[in-house]
Amino acid sequence: MFAQAFRFDPRRLHAALAPRKPRHPLARLAIGLLGLGVLAVLVFFSVFVGIGMLTVGLVYRLLRQRGKPVFARNPRASRGRIVDGEFRVVGKTALPTA
Repeated sequence: MFAQAFRFDPRRLHAALAPRKPRHPLARLAIGLLGLGVLAVLVFFSVFVGIGMLTVGLVYRLLRQRGKPVFARNPRASRGRIVDGEFRVVGKTALPTA
């Protein structure tokens, strides 16, 4: 076998793997539209996958909290720690300047 058969030429490899644009304008337009169509399909499915993941997460959270009392769901709303008070809004001129 000849030594030329085993020689590595990076230019030849690049030329073999590089996609070539067609010269015909209608073929270029068709390939461009095909690429946009593939992109639209991928975006369309990714949106539905995201919506599905959010829906499953919300349903899981709702089912996990089902049957628990309100105070067990929200630990901050415990019965003994409720503070009642009266509040008033203080205007900017009433604040002391320091």
